[in-house]
Amino acid sequence: MDIILLERVEKLGSIGDVVSVKDGYARNFLLPNKKALRANEANRKVFEANRERIEADNAERRTGAEKHATNVDGKQIVLIRASSNSGQLYGSVSVRDIVDALNEDGADLTRQMIVLERPIKTIGMVDVRVILHPEVSVTVQVNVARSPDEADQQAQGVDVLAAMFEEEAAAADFIEAIDPTLEPGELPPEANGEAAEAATEGEEAEAAAEAAFEAAEPEATAEPTEEKPAEDEEAG
Repeated sequence: MDIILLERVEKLGSIGDVVSVKDGYARNFLLPNKKALRANEANRKVFEANRERIEADNAERRTGAEKHATNVDGKQIVLIRASSNSGQLYGSVSVRDIVDALNEDGADLTRQMIVLERPIKTIGMVDVRVILHPEVSVTVQVNVARSPDEADQQAQGVDVLAAMFEEEAAAADFIEAIDPTLEPGELPPEANGEAAEAATEGEEAEAAAEAAFEAAEPEATAEPTEEKPAEDEEAG
């Protein structure tokens, strides 16, 4: 379908451009949102008659968006989420989550302004684009972490996820060096002196208790003997 753009549309053109788009894109998005008109003779005349006003309105909205941008550009929000040991979130961070957090910080945005290609599913720092006007866009940072301390580290430039993988790799190398037959996460007693010592002390205490019990009541541990009935002894 051929359309006349009423505002700048990314990857399509600017105000007044006549472009061809897929019918569904025009009917479902551009036309109902008044971003374009069907490119027929009647609409061309309407557009040219109102072009000056359309461009003036666009300039006014652009100026308002530029002022708005000063309150949004560079904002950083922190979202605390639970995740697995690999950093995968139990769930995901959506556009709604981002908008709600930004608006709590005074951003005054709508969900339509947020450009998020896919939900965020891991911890880390994510740059998210915000379109305030077809010609004005800014970037905010979404800091997804498992705790405030972790969020602070990420804000300072620490790649928590990479550090986590490095620690796991180091632990695996340590285990491999001690005993290659062990599974990841399994440590031999010598790798944990405190645990081994505690286990030894526990065994010694248990053995001492058993010995004391046997010394105090030997009958309790002796094999029972059968006694002959008194009648048998008299008979003998």
